[in-house]
Amino acid sequence: MSGQELPIATNGDVVLVRQKVRSVAAEIGLSLVDQTKIVTAASELARNVLVHAGGGRVEVEKVSTGLRPGLRLVFSDEGPGISDIAQAMTDGFTTGGGLGLGLSGSRRLVDEFDLVSAPGEGTRIMVTKWAR
Repeated sequence: MSGQELPIATNGDVVLVRQKVRSVAAEIGLSLVDQTKIVTAASELARNVLVHAGGGRVEVEKVSTGLRPGLRLVFSDEGPGISDIAQAMTDGFTTGGGLGLGLSGSRRLVDEFDLVSAPGEGTRIMVTKWAR
């Protein structure tokens, strides 16, 4: 199933990403708790794309195992990349003056989390939340 790609270039785009993710999460039947989890993760990851890479995009896609529906989000940017992924995934690590819970917190909120990044090559993060 192909998804919808949304730009992330302004704070307003982060709001639009949140709204789209909530809408699709409700549409596929995620519980209110799981809707909140995926929307929170989407908000954190979209904000990271904006703050650390200067912008990028997210693809919002409905997926299915055949038995249950899910929502997959793929965030990508051409920013500076992440030089030490293990350190970036540590609770409390921040380069932006925040709480340092963006990546690690987002990972805990979703069922699948995959991060690919290298210095100078940008970052791609794919997250999936499955209906229970």
